[in-house]
Amino acid sequence: MSEPIRLLLADDQALVRGALAALLRLEPDLDVVAEVSSGEEVVAAARRTSPDVALLDVEMGEVDGISATALLRAAIPRCRVLVVTTFGRPGYLRRAMEAGASGFVVKDTPARQLADAVRRVHAGLRVVDPSLAAETLAVGDSPLTRREGEVLQAARDGGTVADIAAAVHLSEGTVRNHLSAAIGKTGARTRAEAVRIADEHGWLLS
Repeated sequence: MSEPIRLLLADDQALVRGALAALLRLEPDLDVVAEVSSGEEVVAAARRTSPDVALLDVEMGEVDGISATALLRAAIPRCRVLVVTTFGRPGYLRRAMEAGASGFVVKDTPARQLADAVRRVHAGLRVVDPSLAAETLAVGDSPLTRREGEVLQAARDGGTVADIAAAVHLSEGTVRNHLSAAIGKTGARTRAEAVRIADEHGWLLS
């Protein structure tokens, strides 16, 4: 019998991470060799445990799952990445694939399908939630520039223009210009609506 597929799990919610590990350990050909709670820990844990596949959550504090994917693929190219997320947003899928992920599935994927996704990614195949793939094609790329995205990201908490300017190290006038452009590009009527639209499409991620 061949060696089991070695897995690394990264999710900042302990209950979710534990449940996922328990489900995957029921499969005789899968072995969870590492569990971490943040994106910052992924590369070090992978170097210690030599996983074949890493299952990474998207939203994990300062180093999110997409950034962690890029770091892991650069550090250990042989380790493939399957992004597993609660938020099936088109922009997340596109950015995860650009970062080097081999698969992208949502967390409510049935356990048997998730295990099969791990096997397929390990075999060198790509695995993407079909409905999300179709939505990603329909939505297209983010219309926002990098700076516009940063300004909208900083505007999430509803601060003043001065607050946003301080957060992104730009002048208040430049921030107003970026906000105006972002509102126009998202088809929104207000700053808050632009943030909501961009967030729902996965164009914003800390």
